[in-house]
Amino acid sequence: MGIPDFQSFLRPVLEVLRDGKEHKFQDVHDSIAKKLALTTAQLEELLPSGKQTRFRNRIAWAISFLKAAELLERKGRSIIAITPLGTTELGIGPERIDIRYLMKFPKFREFRTGKGSGPEVSAKDESDSLDETPLEQIESAYDRIRKELSAEILDRVVKSPPVFFERLVVDLLLRMGYGGSRKDAGAAIGKTGDDGIDGVIKEDRLGLDLVAIQAKRWATGTVGRPDVQAFSGSLDGQGAKKGVFITTSKFSNEARDYVRRIGDKKIILIDGDQLAELMIDFGVGTVVQDTYEIRKIDLDYFEE
Repeated sequence: MGIPDFQSFLRPVLEVLRDGKEHKFQDVHDSIAKKLALTTAQLEELLPSGKQTRFRNRIAWAISFLKAAELLERKGRSIIAITPLGTTELGIGPERIDIRYLMKFPKFREFRTGKGSGPEVSAKDESDSLDETPLEQIESAYDRIRKELSAEILDRVVKSPPVFFERLVVDLLLRMGYGGSRKDAGAAIGKTGDDGIDGVIKEDRLGLDLVAIQAKRWATGTVGRPDVQAFSGSLDGQGAKKGVFITTSKFSNEARDYVRRIGDKKIILIDGDQLAELMIDFGVGTVVQDTYEIRKIDLDYFEE
């Protein structure tokens, strides 16, 4: 079960501040977590970016929206307090404070629409029942775009000729810092004849260690334990203790369980989904379409 939607935190934040005292953000977080009986899993749930918990992000935006409506105010770095207006509204307001309710405050309307007057709830805000904060919406949209791109990448890789797949693997490994030079990596990885490639490359430019590579371009089917076990056995003959097995399909649960249990070697399994993700992360076969910067206030700059 996920944490409550974004707007469900608006009234609880005000209720924590009801005593009129100054409160640190951390105190607000702790009080709301206890008040709503949130579990550890709910409190630790991360945004898609993995940079912040969903709980803290939603509290931060609830504070921002309440401040825009002048129901609370900042008293210092990470310190807030309820305003007289906030105290009044807490006494007469509804059980659930949401964006539609906040639109009755001129300052909040200006914050949301850029206008200081107009209808209390515009047509835009009729559908503005934010379950997610603005940042969550951006990250969710980014995640959807990335998933669609991953699916398109994988489809093209599977349909490409074997020689292209060999070049792709070399390009990706080089971008990730493996293989030394392109000449070294290209020479070290050769075709196997079963619609896959294998070989041994340097772990770094100095060649301090060797990494065995096997890659299978399969449109269907699952790579099972026998394939992975055979790859593990081949490491000895190649003088390697580390290996990377790449496939455009999937690995069976038995195959993944096997690599977790072998103790004398380290084998990483990369399936089709992860291959596409790595191609995006390291810019292989993809280009930047647009760039958006999301900035936040630099509190250090405003410190006296």
